[in-house]
Amino acid sequence: MKLSAVFLSLLVIMTLTASSCYYDVEEELYPAGNCDTMNVSFAADVMPLFNQQCNICHATGVELGNVNLDSYTAVLPYVNNGKLVGSISHKNGFSAMPQGQPKLSSCTIDKITAWIAAGAPNN
Repeated sequence: MKLSAVFLSLLVIMTLTASSCYYDVEEELYPAGNCDTMNVSFAADVMPLFNQQCNICHATGVELGNVNLDSYTAVLPYVNNGKLVGSISHKNGFSAMPQGQPKLSSCTIDKITAWIAAGAPNN
């Protein structure tokens, strides 16, 4: 009987140890160390991000939430009303985007914010 109690205890400890995983944040595991937010361009930096992260749901023909982010002209209203930064930053009062997913990396958010701070040029 003692052997089965020891075995059961070991099994419980191993199960708890194996199931105590945590959410890995890529930035914490592999810090880039340097996020270049100088000279952020819509065409080279912002639009590729939208194509990769956003336009599955927010492009012409899909437009979930009546939001379209597939061109400069389509993005500009969300820049001007503050909804773009509010949503990707998961700020209170905004729909957190990407919906049901972790927040974009801080470097990505910083690049978008820097582009907006520079006047959101169509470059």
